[in-house]
Amino acid sequence: MMTDPIADMLTRIRNAGRAGHNKVDIPGSKIKANICKVLKEEGFIKSFKIKATDKTKVLIRVYLKEDAIVKIDRASKPGLRRYTGYQNIPRVCSGLGVSILSTSKGIISSRKARELKVGGEILCNVY
Repeated sequence: MMTDPIADMLTRIRNAGRAGHNKVDIPGSKIKANICKVLKEEGFIKSFKIKATDKTKVLIRVYLKEDAIVKIDRASKPGLRRYTGYQNIPRVCSGLGVSILSTSKGIISSRKARELKVGGEILCNVY
């Protein structure tokens, strides 16, 4: 049993990027697909595809850019959740990076959360 599937996803992306791979397969879920969507909108990955292998299993294939992700780490963990209001969303790498938040408006980037003036749980930081 996996206790933190989002951390597993981030680790797979980090390891594939460091190894020089151009794609990586991740067990799929709606949250992971939305995180990939934000990563694509912010320009950290080329694209992603959702594939159904069986009737119950879903895979997300992420196509990586070369050297686009310097660091990707989990901020909120199952043992210690990190919530923030929109005024206190941290700036990642002096504004060059982005935080991904789970808000009432869905999973969005820190830039969009500031525009919409919504806070939420900080899932991860990417730069």
